[in-house]
Amino acid sequence: MSVKNKPPGSRSRLISNILFIVSGLFLFTNLFFPQLYAEPTPQVPYSMFIDQVEDGNVARASVGQNEIVYELKNQNAEQPQIYKTNPIFDLELPKRLEANGVEFAAAPPQNNWFGNILGWVIPPLIFVAIWQFFISRSAGGAQGALSLTKSRAKVYVEGDSTKVTFNEVAGVEEAKAELTEIVDFLKTPERYKAIGARIPKGVLLVGPPGTGKTLMAKAVAGEAGVPFFSISGSEFVELFVGAGAARVRDLFDQAKQKAPCIVFIDELDAIGQSRSGANGFVGGNDEREQTLNQLLTEMDGFAAGDATVIVLAATNRPEVLDPALLRPGRFDRQVLVDRPDLAGRQKILEIYAAKVRLDVEVNLKQVATRTPGFAGADLANLVNEAALLAARNNRETVTQADFNEAIERVVAGLEKKSRVLNDKEKNIVAYHEVGHALVGAVMPGGGRVAKISIVPRGMAALGYTLQMPTEDRFLMSESELRDQIATMLGGRAAEEVVFNSITTGASNDLQRATDLAERMVTTYGMSEVLGPLAYEKGAQNNFLGQGMGNPRRMVSDETAKAIDEEVKGIVENAHQQALDILNHNRDLLEQIAQEILEVEVIEGEKLQSLLDRAEKPQQHTEESETVLA
Repeated sequence: MSVKNKPPGSRSRLISNILFIVSGLFLFTNLFFPQLYAEPTPQVPYSMFIDQVEDGNVARASVGQNEIVYELKNQNAEQPQIYKTNPIFDLELPKRLEANGVEFAAAPPQNNWFGNILGWVIPPLIFVAIWQFFISRSAGGAQGALSLTKSRAKVYVEGDSTKVTFNEVAGVEEAKAELTEIVDFLKTPERYKAIGARIPKGVLLVGPPGTGKTLMAKAVAGEAGVPFFSISGSEFVELFVGAGAARVRDLFDQAKQKAPCIVFIDELDAIGQSRSGANGFVGGNDEREQTLNQLLTEMDGFAAGDATVIVLAATNRPEVLDPALLRPGRFDRQVLVDRPDLAGRQKILEIYAAKVRLDVEVNLKQVATRTPGFAGADLANLVNEAALLAARNNRETVTQADFNEAIERVVAGLEKKSRVLNDKEKNIVAYHEVGHALVGAVMPGGGRVAKISIVPRGMAALGYTLQMPTEDRFLMSESELRDQIATMLGGRAAEEVVFNSITTGASNDLQRATDLAERMVTTYGMSEVLGPLAYEKGAQNNFLGQGMGNPRRMVSDETAKAIDEEVKGIVENAHQQALDILNHNRDLLEQIAQEILEVEVIEGEKLQSLLDRAEKPQQHTEESETVLA
């Protein structure tokens, strides 16, 4: 172990520096704070001070508010004898001092020049320090208090580890084809400019939540290999007026400096709502309107010779956007990113399933068939749920059973085996679910019944009947809708047939059946009495669901009464159909119910062999033939 020798003279130099500092401090304190080194003045009681005054021993006194300092008469002493005492409230003290010949005066105010200097210097220094702190914060990042006008967009450049390409996006082939043209223009703009073509300045991605709009925008940036500015619409809106507009200006200034590039604004409806209050929305506040106006101005500012900046935006609510945003020259194109079809769902499942270890017998096409209406995010969650189930059961690969269970967890909720039903309730639930299954098996518009279970799931389901469509459907006929309503009412009808009573278990079925019947009358025009008229206004939320329902048009009392009667007639006819089917298949209803009470779950070929024995009542067959004739 080697030790480095200190250079000669370093220790003596260190000692001399320390001595210099100590002597300097001693000199400074001795000059400016001599009281620190003076002997302390003796403290005496106030009564002793009064006795000495009365005896004539006090020569002079300095009377202060908090302290009295006095000197004794002693001609022989080399040093004056000085004492101090704490005064009390004594109004007779001046007369007593004067009567005994004591020279007295009020104590001069203390000249605390050092405290005065601190009082004048310290506050400005604190203010300057705080100012410098916020200046450094604002210069160092977007989180500073003085960065309100700075854009908070995240910038992704080529070579990022988070790079996304079109190979990772599936199920939206038409949208990919539209955006491939944007990528091609960013890569080879000369080919378009040579023929005089102008690329769109803005592309608006619209669609339901979870369909991959943000992922699609990142794929465009990844394919084009250009800088990608990503920001949410809510990040423009601030408490301070003008901050949002300033951020828009700063964002586009940065984008022009790095052109060609892409600016992506997620949830555009946060700042782009209509200013006229159309669609039932009032035009927001002044700050949002200023931000929208600045965005409109910036998108108009791209002339032919300007830098190539393409704006992508995504929203779930295109119907509430300001018309000025959607006109040609701003967002020239609206690209629909919709829920995938069967082939699209299979491709999405293949992309996400490649990240997990699958069993060789897993059939992703079968999984895609059982998941109609699932968006890309739903399918990604489905694969993850299946992998979690496999890991929970200590399996090394994800099996088909894991996918089937994951589908049921996503659709119906978590299985709750801890919710134990008594025998009476279990009987009611069994007949209720078998009623749904039998009516659904007989009515062709209800979909194929895949599973019956009396194991509680989710928040309120005590049992469930799982129906899977055999293919993707985009149009439904009137007869198919009536079949669906009859299937919904099959559980309540089974309770009436078997127990001659009804329970609260059919509340959700009744709600769904009534809603569907009302849409048939008021939206789809499927009523012979009311005719082909729409009594409800257009949907307010095209992609976010119906929410609170569509507002009904102003109708007369007679028309409203006719609508109610038609809705009631549709539901009652479907209810009667369900009763007739269950009465006609009473023995089969009893057999399936007793079997499900034993095993709790019936599915697959065993269930299909039982349901294939269900027959349609003859009277309904004759009525159908009469309607067709």
